[in-house]
Amino acid sequence: MLPIAKLWLSLIGAATILFSTQIQAAWELNMPQGVTQISRDTYDLHMQILWWCVAIGVVVFGVMLWSIINHRKSKGAVSATFHESTKVEIIWTIIPFVILILMAIPATRVLTEAYDSSESEIDIQVVGYQWRWEYKYLRQNADEEEVSFFSILSTPREQIDNQLPKDETYLLDVDNPLVIPINTKVRFLVTSNDVIHAWWVPDFAVKKDAIPGFINETWAIVEEPGIYRGQCAELCGIEHGFMPVVVHAVEREEYDAWYAQKQEEARTTRAMANNVVTLEDSLAQGEQVYSRNCVACHQAGGTGLPPAFPALAGSDVVNGDLEANINLLINGVPGTAMQAFGNQLNPIELAAVVTYIRNSFGNATGDLVQPAAVNTLIQAAQ
Repeated sequence: MLPIAKLWLSLIGAATILFSTQIQAAWELNMPQGVTQISRDTYDLHMQILWWCVAIGVVVFGVMLWSIINHRKSKGAVSATFHESTKVEIIWTIIPFVILILMAIPATRVLTEAYDSSESEIDIQVVGYQWRWEYKYLRQNADEEEVSFFSILSTPREQIDNQLPKDETYLLDVDNPLVIPINTKVRFLVTSNDVIHAWWVPDFAVKKDAIPGFINETWAIVEEPGIYRGQCAELCGIEHGFMPVVVHAVEREEYDAWYAQKQEEARTTRAMANNVVTLEDSLAQGEQVYSRNCVACHQAGGTGLPPAFPALAGSDVVNGDLEANINLLINGVPGTAMQAFGNQLNPIELAAVVTYIRNSFGNATGDLVQPAAVNTLIQAAQ
């Protein structure tokens, strides 16, 4: 085949791929219009300012092009000799000033509305961790149980390691999504426990930095039921791409039923903290806790990623003093990547994961940790 024929075939193939329906459907160059009024207002403001900028660009570059063509030397053009023209300076000062004022009027309206988080019906504290989100529903009265949980990536590790095909929601699924009611003003209080994160849900036009020691406010009134996805939008460490945001917006009746169920679960968990567990049940639960919270750093086989993440297999700490091992999980190790899990896991989960690591990866201490013992150490640390 002649080289020119090969070239044409390549160009036709590339054009077919580029302009195929599937590729065009995924080729989103603009911001989404979203499912909240503020997201639509933000989109309209964006498009309005964009077209103003396009018009300004057309006028400015059009005048430049016309001047270059009609005042070139080959046509005998002679450079003007005027200097410090007061009229010109007034014109090029007033026109941009007027344009900026016209842009500022709609922008101020949208920004003022976006920052007004008052009169919210539900307040949710969003805390970023390396690398997960914690959601805490602030209680409306003292009789309510505190509803809080962690939202962790649930994409199978086999997909991440290219051992299984990736699905449509690859790296965008979590075990516990945030649940909110539609047509209700929800205020989000965003902060961080360690480094700077950013809580971002494009369909809500919400993106707030989560900064340790600071609380940033934002809000949303979602009008349509559905599942809305986002991500951490700040480079926060090695697992930055593995902390998605998933929000389920549901009807108010469904939300009330879900919230009542979560309160009942909180009561049950608090009551179970004094129950005696068996070694078999503790190992089974500990494996689940480990796979959700520890496997990214210490690996499935407990081999770790030295030197940042030490191995648990054969570890002197894991095989050493039991109380010291529990306290390490509760309080973490300052100045290292080892986080404090005392406020991330409940006593039942902490007891289970300690039992699991002390009886796995070749470790065989035979220890069975009871939730009550962990609860005692947590209270002593507070």
